[in-house]
Order: sequence, then C-alpha cells, then structure tokens
Amino acid sequence: MKRSTLFPWILIFLGFLYFFLPLIGTLDFSLRLVKDQITLEAYKNVLTSARFQNTFTYSFVMALWTILAGTLLITPTAYWVHLKLPHLRPLIEFVTLLTYVVPAIILVFGIIRVYSRPPLSILESELGADFLLVMGYVAMSLPAMYRSVDTGLRAMDVRTLTEAAQSLGAGWRTILAAVIFPNLRIALLSGAFITFAMVIGEFTIATFLARPAFGPYMANLGQTRPYESTALTIISLSLTWACIGVMQFLGRGTQGQIQVTR
Repeated sequence: MKRSTLFPWILIFLGFLYFFLPLIGTLDFSLRLVKDQITLEAYKNVLTSARFQNTFTYSFVMALWTILAGTLLITPTAYWVHLKLPHLRPLIEFVTLLTYVVPAIILVFGIIRVYSRPPLSILESELGADFLLVMGYVAMSLPAMYRSVDTGLRAMDVRTLTEAAQSLGAGWRTILAAVIFPNLRIALLSGAFITFAMVIGEFTIATFLARPAFGPYMANLGQTRPYESTALTIISLSLTWACIGVMQFLGRGTQGQIQVTR
C-alpha cells in the first residue's frame, strides 16, 4: 500500500522538476541584467519598449480577427456536416489537416505569388496585407479549431436540438446563434486559446508578409538582447497562463443554456 501510494507522488515530483526547472533557470537568467544583482531591469526594458507594445497590440488584434473568422467558418460547416453530411466528415478532417502537411513557408510563398500581382494585387495595401495575414492564420488554425468544435458537437445531440428548435419555429440563424453556439462555449474557448497562442508566436507568415507582428519581434530580440529575450519569454508564459485562467473562469459550469426564440 505504501509503495503504491508513493510511486505516483514520485512521478508528480519528477514531472514538476522536468517542467519547472528550466523555467526557474530562465527566470533567474532574466534577473541578471545588472552584474551581481537581482533586478527587474530587463522586464522594465521590455515593457517600456514602444516596439513591444506596438507588435503585441498588433498580434493581439490579428488573433481576435483570426478567432472570429475561424469560428464563423468552422462552426456552421462542422454543424452542417454533423447534421446533414456525416459521410463527408473524413474529407473535411483531411482538408483541415492539410496545414500540417503544407509548411508555413510554402503557404506564405503561395500567398505572395498569387496576391502580389494583377488582377489580385491585394498585398500592395496595408489593409490587404493584414487580411491575407489573418487568412493565413485561419488556415494554420484549422486543425485545432475544427477538432475543438467537432468534439463539442459530438458531446451533444445535434439532431434532437435542431428538431426541437425547428418545432418552436426557429430558423437556421436562430438555431446557430441561440442553440449551437451557447452549447459550444467550452469547445470554442479551447480552440480560441490554441489559436491565440499560435498567432502570438507565429514567425514565418508575418515575416514574409512584412507585418509588424510579435513573433518576428521576439526572434529579433533573442538575437540581439539575451536578457530582455528571456524576460519576454517569462512574460509570454505568464500571459499564456493568464489566458488559461480566464478561459477556465469563463467556461466553468455547464456548456450553456439552450434558448430558442420564435
């Protein structure tokens, strides 16, 4: 009994060391900007940097647009496949996995080649470049977003909910907005979190489209200012954990309340 009780705690302790010792070392290094002193100077330099603020704000906005576009694209598609076209599920899963097969560098070169010359010279404008960046991010987030939504739809009786809503006179828009989306809250939050983390750290597409994103800034900082780079790593991890906490708070309780209006 003692041996069986002790072994799981040993595994937990080893896992703790494996995950947190590198973080402790990174944190210690980030505090050593001033020789023989523990100081937050590296964090101050990062947080007061105008480039940090501008790039993070830009990537944050791009992440919100990516999450919105991905949600509006994936949720109705996955819902319709579950309801009417279940035989197409393998095809949809294959399409969403293509971004794992096609590297980001190939994707961005295809975007540049197609949209940098007439008749689709979208890259010539800042707005067009931002739009293509979001579309590239949506493509890269398809595997995570689709699987999150698909898992959420599998956890509920889509057909019964749809028929009940239709019996009360609800149209397709009402069904999606008042029945499907509320019941997919947890799944959508999960997909949104993964998408947000991907967008914040993405480097290749933002670099080749010459966008002022956070990923290229982090890479450049790591090559020129090591102490600030490690401080930025700790800040990024802290933001990630904060996002997890917020999403856990928003997603607590039930999946959502089913409300259908006539």
